Amino acid sequence: MKPMPFVRPYRVSDRPALGEVCVLTAHNGQDSSGIYPDRELMPTLFAYPYVDHEPELTRVLDDGYGRAVGYIVGTADTPRFVQWFRDAWLPAVADRYPRPGGAPRTPTDEMTGLLHDPERMVQPQLAPFPAHLHIDLLPPWQGRGYGRALMEAFLDALHEKGVPAVHLCMARANTPARAFYDRLGFREIDVPQEQGPVWYLGRPTTR
Repeated sequence: MKPMPFVRPYRVSDRPALGEVCVLTAHNGQDSSGIYPDRELMPTLFAYPYVDHEPELTRVLDDGYGRAVGYIVGTADTPRFVQWFRDAWLPAVADRYPRPGGAPRTPTDEMTGLLHDPERMVQPQLAPFPAHLHIDLLPPWQGRGYGRALMEAFLDALHEKGVPAVHLCMARANTPARAFYDRLGFREIDVPQEQGPVWYLGRPTTR
């Protein structure tokens, strides 16, 4: 009998697979490896810090053979996470990714600039939504209900911690993702657009 995919807690051994999923979905849901030559850059921004800081919140989609083919990561407390990012995470990675000088000239410069500005994640309009998340699945696993299963597991974990609501930030170009979040009850939050064409979406953690 063929093993069935299932959602499970994160294991440290999943870390390389999460990095690969991040790279293969980081360009509006598609492969970003042709845009960012260093394949560790996007995971260093959007995956690794979360599994290091709050691994207990991370959930992965296991393909049934032990390999993570999707994940959801996040934090229960964005301001606290940002402080940790500034104090602990950034010093550990800054030698590899120094702050770019002047205006960004490449996509790598833009992302490295974001890496050095974790305070961008703290906006007054987001205070009622203290948690935030990132969710990614490899394309063959999208549209099959696994994203919903990951989201529900993450929301339950936040709710058990007493976190009332969660938000996310997404590129407006990723219209399939917006439709997915709308179906899951996320609603737009009015936040000044200082980071380009993005949407901020939020919802309660109760289901």
